[in-house]
Amino acid sequence: MSQQGEKPAAHEDDWWRKLYDETAPDTGPSSAPDSLDDRFDSVSDTVSEAVEPEREPEPLPEVRPDPRTAWDPYREQAPPSEEPERRLEPEREPEPVPVATQAAVPGPRNTVFPAPWEAPAGPPGPRTFAVPKPPEPEPPPAPLTPPAAGPTTAPDPVALHELPPDWAASDAPADGGGGARPLVDHLGDRPPTYDAEPAALPAATSENLDALVPDTVLDGARYGTYTLRAASVRGDSARFRGEPRRDALLTARFGAAESALVLVAVAGGVRGGEGAHLAAADACRWIGGAVARSHARLSEDIRAGRRADLKSGLHRLTDRTYGKLRARAAELGVEPGEYTTSLRCLLLSADPDCRTRVFFGVGSGGLFRLRDGLWQDLEPVIPEEAASGVSEAGPDGDRLTMDLQITTPPSPSPYSDGPAPPPAELFRFRASVARPGDTLLLCSNGFAEPMRDEPELPDELAERWGPPGPPGLAAFLADTQLRIKGYADDRTCAAVWEA
Repeated sequence: MSQQGEKPAAHEDDWWRKLYDETAPDTGPSSAPDSLDDRFDSVSDTVSEAVEPEREPEPLPEVRPDPRTAWDPYREQAPPSEEPERRLEPEREPEPVPVATQAAVPGPRNTVFPAPWEAPAGPPGPRTFAVPKPPEPEPPPAPLTPPAAGPTTAPDPVALHELPPDWAASDAPADGGGGARPLVDHLGDRPPTYDAEPAALPAATSENLDALVPDTVLDGARYGTYTLRAASVRGDSARFRGEPRRDALLTARFGAAESALVLVAVAGGVRGGEGAHLAAADACRWIGGAVARSHARLSEDIRAGRRADLKSGLHRLTDRTYGKLRARAAELGVEPGEYTTSLRCLLLSADPDCRTRVFFGVGSGGLFRLRDGLWQDLEPVIPEEAASGVSEAGPDGDRLTMDLQITTPPSPSPYSDGPAPPPAELFRFRASVARPGDTLLLCSNGFAEPMRDEPELPDELAERWGPPGPPGLAAFLADTQLRIKGYADDRTCAAVWEA
């Protein structure tokens, strides 16, 4: 063929047909149609044979399937099961074959050339393949010991659960007093009717979850020369009936360093009131806020010993708290007597040089002091004439208001629309100086009644809270739960040990 278009001779087109004939064996037959990849393989074969005359072919070349088709013409040459074993055999150097011999022998090519996107051909490097994990060695068998002489008996199952004899002493909690593990016990000949542990939880709804109170509250601290322990426990009767704990307890510190002031507030809701526990919680929260706003002045008065200023100031703060309770009762639409509580508080200075302990409050409860092994009732005495409204002078001669000699109107008053309101609870105040070794106890009415009426309880507490020092929190909680038949109300108390 020429550019002028004349008809060439047959022998001149023979070389053209040999080079571009589709059935030529050197182009590599394939089931895929003619494409750019086929042309590239053909040219690559021709060029590589001319440039690499002394290339040493592998004795058993690795056969890879054609990525463009699933057909592998050499699949029968090497079974799949023998392929991993052949890869692990060392390579042997074959004898060199002349280039002319390779080019003269027609047939399918035996060398697979990498594509442009594959790694270049070269000596095979290290290969990574999965190796089965060797099995773990079995533990050596235990040495056989000859059986002891005598009859063979099965082990006692009870002995497997026995504790060593020194377990109670080694695992006993450190309660500060060096005693054994505290247990809830009872005093008297017969145990109380109810169980010692909680039985039923108070009823709850989606609307009163914020009004729920826990069964037990426990707290403690140490400042200056004293150690504080406080606990509030739901009574046995309330635990059995699923009623909430009516008593409330608040322990808080205001300020820092030596001018810090510690407040302990104990409130006891009225028995039978539906919202008694809410009233007790409100009273503790409101008196705590009032003391927090005036703690700097109160701390200074306590350290300076200004008894009259303390009494008048704390009386005013207490009246404001009860005024809020009456307003809250009006919002709820209940009588003031149903939404009220008793409130008793202690103010303790963090100054180590100040041993003045201030008590104030309204309502029933108890204030006791353990000194030299004997209990003393420090509850301020309210004269009968003061309770009846004839005089407002306290036991120490402190007059709360000025006596204007005004005649008391007759009761009931003719100008009154309804019955006369019940007389208000009188304010109680006492400031005492503690001595080393004293223990001051502030408690609600549920703990004060057995302290006054059952001699066994104060005797037992005097022995437990004696010279060894203050108990730990767990031991103190067990001490407050000393049960006596006939007393199943809530118990809330706070004790202060003087160093």
